[in-house]
Amino acid sequence: MQFPESWLREFCNPPLSTLQLADTLTMAGLEVESMEPVAPPFSGVVVAEILEVAPHPNADRLRVCSVNTGESTPLTIVCGAPNARVGIRVPCALVGAQLPPGADGKPFQIKLGKLRGVESQGMLCSANELGVKSDQDGLLELAPDASVGLSIRDHLGLEDTLFTLKLTPNLAHCLSVYGVARELAALTGSPLKTLEFPQIEPTHQDTLPVVVDATDLCGRFSGRIIRGINSQVTTPKWMVDRLERCGQRSVSVLVDISNYVMFELGRPTHIFDFDRIRGALSVRWAKAGEQLKLLNGTTVELDAQVGVIADEAQVESLAGIMGGDATAVSDATHNIYVEAAFWWPKAVAGRSRRYNFSTDAGHRFERGVDPSGTVEHIEHITRLILDICGGSVGPVTDVQPNMPVQKPVTLRVDRAIKVIGMPLTQSQCADALAGLGLQVTEAPGLLTIAPPSYRFDIQIEEDLIEEVARVVGYDNLPATPPCAPITAKLDAENTRGPYAVRRLLAALGYQETINFSFVERAWETQLAGNTAPIELLNPIASQMSVMRSTLLGSLLNVAKFNLDRKADRVCAFELGRVFHRDASVQDSDTTVKGFHQPMRVAGLAVGVKDGVTWEGKKPGFDFFDIKGHVQQLLAPATPVFAVADHPAFHPGRCASVSLAGAVVGYLGELHPKWSQSWGFASAPVLFELELDAVLARVVPAFEPFSKIQAVERDISMWVADSVTHAQLMACIDATPIQPLLRGATLFDVYRPKTQAGTPVAEKSLAIRLVLKRDDAVLTEQEIESAVGAVVQRMGDVLGARQRA
Repeated sequence: MQFPESWLREFCNPPLSTLQLADTLTMAGLEVESMEPVAPPFSGVVVAEILEVAPHPNADRLRVCSVNTGESTPLTIVCGAPNARVGIRVPCALVGAQLPPGADGKPFQIKLGKLRGVESQGMLCSANELGVKSDQDGLLELAPDASVGLSIRDHLGLEDTLFTLKLTPNLAHCLSVYGVARELAALTGSPLKTLEFPQIEPTHQDTLPVVVDATDLCGRFSGRIIRGINSQVTTPKWMVDRLERCGQRSVSVLVDISNYVMFELGRPTHIFDFDRIRGALSVRWAKAGEQLKLLNGTTVELDAQVGVIADEAQVESLAGIMGGDATAVSDATHNIYVEAAFWWPKAVAGRSRRYNFSTDAGHRFERGVDPSGTVEHIEHITRLILDICGGSVGPVTDVQPNMPVQKPVTLRVDRAIKVIGMPLTQSQCADALAGLGLQVTEAPGLLTIAPPSYRFDIQIEEDLIEEVARVVGYDNLPATPPCAPITAKLDAENTRGPYAVRRLLAALGYQETINFSFVERAWETQLAGNTAPIELLNPIASQMSVMRSTLLGSLLNVAKFNLDRKADRVCAFELGRVFHRDASVQDSDTTVKGFHQPMRVAGLAVGVKDGVTWEGKKPGFDFFDIKGHVQQLLAPATPVFAVADHPAFHPGRCASVSLAGAVVGYLGELHPKWSQSWGFASAPVLFELELDAVLARVVPAFEPFSKIQAVERDISMWVADSVTHAQLMACIDATPIQPLLRGATLFDVYRPKTQAGTPVAEKSLAIRLVLKRDDAVLTEQEIESAVGAVVQRMGDVLGARQRA
């Protein structure tokens, strides 16, 4: 909400500076989001009257003006504005004046100079040159009665500040200048101006019948007919200025008056062209199939969930949101019907968003507007209309089918002291609440409050405690250290946090990305083989219609985006949640019934790996690069990699990752058909792992350093070509010669040459065994026995034979 400081001080003017005023409001929960001057700083500009205008002798588009600035001698000023004419009063910057900075950001100083041979003793100014908003072109024309010689800042009231408040939904009573002033009076103790709305005696007895059919929509409906107005008069400048400083442009005199009352008192009203209303008004829920053309020019389809005001022929207005075009006031309007109503907040909330727009009226009604002041505010708006537009008024009709009833709320003083955390007396609490305009009934230790009609937010005891804390001042709360001991909660040593995983991946050269959990359906089908993904009922976009069950699609999209913008390489990772159907899952704080939502970590690498080498080549990432990264990620655990099939990966370049016999993820090169369909020049390599498996880690155990030298023995074994490295290592590790065997490494693979087309039946594997004892040097007999046991087990399990 935006408003000028000067308007606020008309209702409550505490002895505070602008900054102190803003701090007071902010510390009371009415956050001042910004403060801006009405106009930038400038000096030396006064009101002047043009006395004479003559053509410039040496320029067709310039004119020489004789200007009265209040001095004894008129000034001669050269001006090129098309609207410079005798008799108007305009801003004049005198010699030495400092104007707001121009495009170069430097202040502009007026100097005595010559234009085409004619001396100019100042400058006549436009609104733009002063940094003032105006619809006028050329010189800024002032009121005919503006005091010549008066500072333009004083004449236009530019020594003012625009406050913008960021209000929470429970502060609906502060959505007006008077509402903020009421809070300010309670906070500072300064007097609040009392508003009076004297009743205007009717000059005719015409009324418009109104029937409220939906009492759950409208609790009160007031209105009156005003005849014979002049709707073509110009809105007074003081009203236009205040509206503009509230962020509202001037539309027409009747609309401006209605908006002015809304910003002043928080009362949205609506003015109908009475001559265009056919029959009585009905306040009801809309019917399916009805349509309404709104004031903004759009036509909306209505249903039974939207409240309307209708006459006997058609719908005329969206209740509490926006009027209809059919009864809109115009320059031809002579008779009007002024309406002020109380709409139940639940009946208005969310309705305007259904039609993709919002209004100031709807914003206020869906939070709650005072139902008790409809008649008084109609008297106020009537007085403004009569003073500006003239006319004759009829009696006010007031229908009250369902007025809200505010229930008393009790505050326990001891409870308030405990919650607020500072010593308070019952008198302090009572004074704080009474200062807010609340009716307080006291009993020993108890305060009973009758909430006023404009405070929809006071319903429970905690609401009153908040009000006491706001008035006392949050900045006055004592700094009380906690009584309970504070002990840091440390993670178990065999686990690590997600940030440790992020740091490790960043150290490996990856950058973190954060992506939507909503993805394209095609990604699920292609990359996860998921033909029945979890669908969204209301997707934000057609390409985000399902929940992801894998992170791979999101990473591929990131890679594609960056490679299309000439990135040489993309190394990205994501820690995110995936979504699967699981009937066994029940509702809890972190899960939804029927859906499993585990965390995953996934990475992608594509493009140039290390840049240009001394050989001039640009090697790219391959399967073994990503495998090494996964090993570092899972270290010190030893993952087992096995050939696997995955819909996202190349059939021959994909592996599963297992820990303790359980598969925890996959890695591999993107399948050629997906690489081609995505348009990658080189195939990305990716991995995806269960985050829980990555977070768990083996705690290293201390072992004393042995002084005994290890023994290495190399053996070569013929095995079937189908034997994998994992099978080989598992067989050796299971040999019953522990703890002598300290390590085994495959260091060579030999396949004999064969004729073309003849498959290789066997291959030779060279393995280096590391043997050691901690207490003594191994004897030759022990070494030969251990090697023989390994050879024998490989023969028994894998059908291997030792190569001669």
